[in-house]
Amino acid sequence: MEKFTNDLIHESSPYLLQHAHNPVNWVPWSDDVFDRAKEENKLVLISVGYSACHWCHVMEHESFESEEVASLMNKHFINVKVDREERPDVDQVYMTAVQLMTQKGGWPLNCFTLPDGRPVYGGTYFPKDQWTHILNSLRHTFDNDLERMHEYASNLHEGIIASELIAEPASNRTFKEEHIKELIQRWSKNFDSYEGGNSRAPKFPLPSNLEFQLDYALNSKDAKVKLHVELTLDKMALGGIYDQIGGGFSRYSVDMLWKVPHFEKMLYDNGQLLSIYSKAYKVYQKPLYKRIVLQTVNWLEEEMMSESGAFYAALDADSEGVEGKFYVWKKEELDAVLTKEDNWAYEFYSINQRGYWEDDNYILLRSHSDEEFLKKMAWTYDELEERISDLNDRLMQERSGRVRPGLDDKCLTSWNAMTLKGLCDAYMTFAEDGIMLLILKNAKWLKDIQLKENGSLWRSYKNDQSSIDGFLEDYAHVISGFIATYQVTHDMSWLRIAQELTEYTLTHFHDEASKMFFFTPSSTQLIARKMEVNDNVIPASNSVMARNVFVLSKYFRKENYLELSKQMLANVYDGMEMYGSGYSNWGMLLNHLVYGHYEIVVTGLDVKAKMARLQSRICDDVLFAGTKKLSELAIFENKWVENKTMIHVCADGTCFLPTESVEAAVEALSNG
Repeated sequence: MEKFTNDLIHESSPYLLQHAHNPVNWVPWSDDVFDRAKEENKLVLISVGYSACHWCHVMEHESFESEEVASLMNKHFINVKVDREERPDVDQVYMTAVQLMTQKGGWPLNCFTLPDGRPVYGGTYFPKDQWTHILNSLRHTFDNDLERMHEYASNLHEGIIASELIAEPASNRTFKEEHIKELIQRWSKNFDSYEGGNSRAPKFPLPSNLEFQLDYALNSKDAKVKLHVELTLDKMALGGIYDQIGGGFSRYSVDMLWKVPHFEKMLYDNGQLLSIYSKAYKVYQKPLYKRIVLQTVNWLEEEMMSESGAFYAALDADSEGVEGKFYVWKKEELDAVLTKEDNWAYEFYSINQRGYWEDDNYILLRSHSDEEFLKKMAWTYDELEERISDLNDRLMQERSGRVRPGLDDKCLTSWNAMTLKGLCDAYMTFAEDGIMLLILKNAKWLKDIQLKENGSLWRSYKNDQSSIDGFLEDYAHVISGFIATYQVTHDMSWLRIAQELTEYTLTHFHDEASKMFFFTPSSTQLIARKMEVNDNVIPASNSVMARNVFVLSKYFRKENYLELSKQMLANVYDGMEMYGSGYSNWGMLLNHLVYGHYEIVVTGLDVKAKMARLQSRICDDVLFAGTKKLSELAIFENKWVENKTMIHVCADGTCFLPTESVEAAVEALSNG
C-alpha cells in the first residue's frame, strides 16, 4: 500500500506514473490548471521530463519524494508534471523561457509561472537545498513584490513569442554552391579529426548532420568531408555508445571518445541512424555498417515493437537505480562466459584499460576496425562474423538474467514515422524480407490507428488507446515516412495519404504571412505559438515539411509546393550560413536546389526487381517512383511503354533517354 497517491495515477505516460506516488500533489497538464491557480492565487510549477531521463530520477528522489519539500510545494504552488515526449508543445514554450533566463536548458525542466501561465523563473536540475531556497524565495517575492514579477513576466513573454518566429517571408534568394562551401568551411573548424563528430563533450550522434555532410560530399566531390563522415560513423559504431552485443545506440556519450554512454536508448535516435548507416554502406561498402543496421533492426523488433506494430519510445538508462548496470560487465562475469577459445574477445571488446569505466566495471567497445582485427588474427571475414555471432549470443543469454532497464512503452507517432523512414532506407540498401515485414506492420499501425477519420493524427498511443492531438512534428514525419513507404512498396495509397496530410497541415498549421508552419494547430491554448526552425537531434518540423513539399512537388507536379519549399529555405538562410549544424536538414534541401535533384522512374511489370537493384546501388539522395501499371500520377506522364520495363533518369524535369538496363541508368546518373 502506497503512502501517497496523486492525480497522476490516472495518466498513461510512464513518466507521469513514476511520480504518481510522490508526496507532491502533482496534477497533469490541462487548460484548467491556470484557472485553479487564479482561484487559489498561487504560482504554478511546470516540471517537465521524460521516463529515461537520469537527472529527472535524481531530482525526484532528492526533492519530490521528500515530505518536507512536498509540504512546501503543496502549500504554496500548483504543481504540474509534464511528459515532454507527449507534450513537446508545452516543453518548447517553457524551455524557451528557461533558455532566455539562464542561457542553457535541459531536463528536468522546472519553470515557475504566474497564475496566467507567464514564466517568472526556471532552470533544470536543482539539488534539494537549492530547490528549497528557490521555493521560499519565489513565494516571498510573489507575496511582497508582485508588480516587479508581472513586469519581468511581460518582458519574458514577449521574448518567447519572438523566439524562432519568422515575422515575414524573406525576399528572393539565389542559392549558390559557394554558399554551401562557405558553410562547410566554417563548420569544419569544429570537426574532431581524431574521434569524429564535433570536437566537444558530450558527443551526440546527430543523424541529420551526417546525412547532410555525406550528401554534400558526394555532390561536391569533397574528399575531406566524406572522410570525416566515415570517421564519425566508424567511431560511433565501435564505441561504447553502441550496444555491441544487443544493438542500438545510446543517447550520447559523456566524453569525447564515444566511450561512456548516457545509457538510455531512444527510438528517434535509432530510427534516424538506420537511415545514415544504410546510405553510408552504399558509399563506403563497409560490412561493419551492415552489421550495425541489421543488429539494430533486430533490437527494434525484439525489444521495442509492440504486437500492434508500433515501436515503444525508449529504454531507461537505469536499472535497479544504477545507471548502466544492465549493460556493463565485471571481469569475473565475462570470465564465467568466455572459454579458452574466446581469448580473442578480451582484446576485441577492450576488456582492458581502454574499456575500464568505474567500480570494476567494463564497457564493451572496440579499439580495432574489422580490417585491423582480421589482419591481426589471420581470419576471414566470415570467420569473424561467425565468432562474433556466437559470442554475442552467449553474452546476451547471460545479460538476459539481469534486471532490465525500465521501458517507456508509450508509442509516439513522429518517432515511429522516423523509424519507418529508417527501415525503408535499410530496405533500399539491403532488401531484407524481414525489414519489409516491419515496414508494412508499422505503416499499417500509423494509418489504421493514429490517422483519424477527419484526416488528422493522434500524437500518442498506450494501452490500446490513442491520445493527444498531433503536432506539426507528427504530420511532417508521417508524411516523410509514407513517401518512403511508397518508394519501397510502389503502392500509390501511401503517396496519396502523404499528400492528403500535407493539405491538412496547410489548412491547420500554415502561416500565410511568413510562409512557415506553426508547431501547434490554430486551436492551441498555450501562451505562445511557436515555429520550430532549428534542426537538432530531431530535425525541425519546418525543415522536414520543406523537404516534404519539395519531393511531393515532383510526384504531383505541383508548382505551389515547389515554390513553398524554396520560400521556407529562403526564410532561414541567413541563420543557416552562420550555424550549419543547426540547419543540417535544411541543408539537404539546399543541396538539391544547388546541385540538382534526380528522379528515378521505373514503369513496367518488372518494376520491383529493377527498382531493388537501383536502390541498392544509388548513393545519392534521389526520388524513386515505380509502377507496374499505367498510372495517372503526374511523374509517370509519357513514361509508359507497353510490354517493357523502362527506367527513366531525370534531373529537374529533364530526362535522359529511357533504358531497360539498370547498369545504363546508374551510369547516366553518375555522369549526369
